[in-house]
Amino acid sequence: MRLHTTLGALLLPLTAAQSPGGTGSSNVSSSLGPDEHGFYWIYSEGLTAAFIPYGASIAKLLINDKYGVERDIVAGFDNATAYTLDKAHPHLGGVPGRYANRIQNSTFEIDGETYHVDPNENPTAEAPDGADTLHGGHDGWDYRNFTVVAHSNDSITFSIVDADGEQGFPGEVISYITYTLHDFTWDFKMVAIATTKKTPIMLSSHTYWNLDGFANNETNTALNHTFYLPYSGQRVGVDPILIPTGDIVANKKGSVNDFWSAPKQIGTDLGKSEAEGNCGFNCTGYDTCWIVSRGQDGPYDWKAEGGFVARLQSAWSGIQVDVYTDQEAFQMYSCNGQNATMPLKTTQGLFDNADFPRTIPQYGCLVMEVEDWIDAINHPEWQRESKQIFGPGGDPYVLQASYVFSINDTATS
Repeated sequence: MRLHTTLGALLLPLTAAQSPGGTGSSNVSSSLGPDEHGFYWIYSEGLTAAFIPYGASIAKLLINDKYGVERDIVAGFDNATAYTLDKAHPHLGGVPGRYANRIQNSTFEIDGETYHVDPNENPTAEAPDGADTLHGGHDGWDYRNFTVVAHSNDSITFSIVDADGEQGFPGEVISYITYTLHDFTWDFKMVAIATTKKTPIMLSSHTYWNLDGFANNETNTALNHTFYLPYSGQRVGVDPILIPTGDIVANKKGSVNDFWSAPKQIGTDLGKSEAEGNCGFNCTGYDTCWIVSRGQDGPYDWKAEGGFVARLQSAWSGIQVDVYTDQEAFQMYSCNGQNATMPLKTTQGLFDNADFPRTIPQYGCLVMEVEDWIDAINHPEWQRESKQIFGPGGDPYVLQASYVFSINDTATS
């Protein structure tokens, strides 16, 4: 699970190379640049993936299940153009930035100066444009086209220049996003450099997962997926619109938010009264930021085998993914807001089955986000400034993660 791209390598001149293309691995062909659907393909043993410049987004991830059937296990569209036309824009597979998740009151302070960024969520009479900022504003990074600066058979690098004042954020930021496949593993490395002023930076990958490829003939939700967070006995406390309160809350053993004491299916506890409001006002499910606490056992290597911070597994398909990362928080969203209006891709789902429409229902997927503590820029008492505020001449922002895939059809309740 070694990440091959260093910051120095990212800053060197980069050139494109040949890569496969097509709508699925069965019709991949060798060609330069994007295929006829606008996808840039990379591949390795066991995995094939497609990406698009819009949001530096993953569009397809293909893997064989326990029966040898190819499954496309991430939500998306059948061509790159559709991403730019989707008015709902659920941050589909992209990189939210320059600050992922929510910013309270769309404001923050750096060195005594208050900044106001673009509000885009939870409008009220007092704040008609929104009471907070989600994923960087109306024109956050996953609404923009990145530049492809390198592309080979197993790796692709995107870049973006975010101007001073964009969405209200101070200073210019230059960022490089590198995705690599190898040995049943998807690696990504996100580097961002503040070139002119101090500014908050927090990125993530906002990929929608269904390890059954939306083709399970027993259920069309992902509530059957088993989830495990071995280092996450605490979470960030939030208010009814999911803004952090400043409290760090214990996930008591056996509680709805306890995924640390043992693996359990995502839907196991959603019938409990405790689950009501767990993902905000009038919401049953998860949109939760868990703290990743590994330091109690001393120094650790985030890449060390067995040191995954999250595991997602489906007994139906047998597909399992272990998430390794250098980040210290982990958000999981159980697709509570999906309402069967988003279509499946042609590489997904069941056909000619009235019981399973070709759309994504509520709980039909989940999002896993590796990141730092959300809205820490408004909670100095958490002492996360060195993880989230970056300036010229200082260290760059760096996020690293490895998603390691395997087959495991063990059933968990």
